[in-house]
Amino acid sequence: MKKFFISAMVLIGFSVSMNAQKRPPAPPHPSKSELVNSKSRELAKRYQAEKKMIMNHPVATQKMKNEQLKALNIRYQNEKRLLRAGK
Repeated sequence: MKKFFISAMVLIGFSVSMNAQKRPPAPPHPSKSELVNSKSRELAKRYQAEKKMIMNHPVATQKMKNEQLKALNIRYQNEKRLLRAGK
């Protein structure tokens, strides 16, 4: 009876330790379209923030602001094109 009790306790101990070692399930990966949409939103948010900074700059002249906005628009269009090409 004593051997049965000891072997039962060892068996229970092993099963508990095996359950404790299980990893939690991996989180689901976003689909490609979800990833592209989130990157697109992030890009648009960054574009709006940079545009706001350019427009609210206290020292820059209107000509400088226009040049910076043109460069920003070109860069934004290129990044947007790259995102669409990655689909």
